[in-house]
Amino acid sequence: MEGESSKRACVKVENDVVGGRWDELNPEILASIFVRIVPAEVMVRTVALVCRSWMEAVAGPYCWAEIDLENWCRKCCIANNFHLIDPLVRKIIRRSRFTFRRLSTYRLGNVGFSFAANCGRCLKILQIPMSEITDQVVEKHAGSLVNLTFLDISYCLNITEKGLKAFGLQCKSLTHLRRNMPPWELPTKFEASHVNDHKALIIAENMSGHQRLDLAFNRLSDNGLDAILTQCKALTHLEIQGCWNVELKGNLEERCEKLVDFRSPWIHEYEDGHAESSDIDSRGDEYDEESIYSESPSSSDLD
Repeated sequence: MEGESSKRACVKVENDVVGGRWDELNPEILASIFVRIVPAEVMVRTVALVCRSWMEAVAGPYCWAEIDLENWCRKCCIANNFHLIDPLVRKIIRRSRFTFRRLSTYRLGNVGFSFAANCGRCLKILQIPMSEITDQVVEKHAGSLVNLTFLDISYCLNITEKGLKAFGLQCKSLTHLRRNMPPWELPTKFEASHVNDHKALIIAENMSGHQRLDLAFNRLSDNGLDAILTQCKALTHLEIQGCWNVELKGNLEERCEKLVDFRSPWIHEYEDGHAESSDIDSRGDEYDEESIYSESPSSSDLD
């Protein structure tokens, strides 16, 4: 009797309390509850073991319209289980029955990206920072992402001008590009070798319909910025913090300030108090990383 009562949910209807069984809830209703309160790895590894109805809900597509695996993939990296990331992504995409609208992951490889692109006709948001995808794979599969509106390829060092151009030419629905790069040292003087406007010119030429661009710590100069502002008529949000080569000469600053949201190259947040709090946060993150070594997915989780 105790076990049976633990499976009952109480719903108040016109001052009367009516009992209902958790295991008799519609899978879509169960899924709507799970996705709000349960991380992806817990759904796969724990929730599915509770009862048959919960297992069916997690195994079905309702839980996976929005696929957020970034934290789980980061745990894989901390435990040096990089090889599990692509199989994990493929497994969850299959569970969505190819109806997923968002995919957030980390250190995705060519195999995982190819599978996601080919199955991603409904995909609108793709966040794959630090991924190891190459230009050749992007050129081959980007055309499948016909409904993609937001793309985050920050710190993807293997994607060069060729891959960026492929996204611009083939993903016609794209309106928001995040292409932040690792911070580079502030030079004592600006030299020609530090400047690289190729990516900015490609964005200006092939992504003229974009509304948002996040380009922190890129090596563009005033020339690249001018091309973006001139060609991208729909642009409303621009992030170029850490782009030390940009000097905002002439009327560039005035044109940037007309945008809804503009973050200039120069970063003003590095005050003593901020630096101290950052150090504290970093030390806290170290302890958190140590505590999750045992939580990284094993190969059995991917069966």
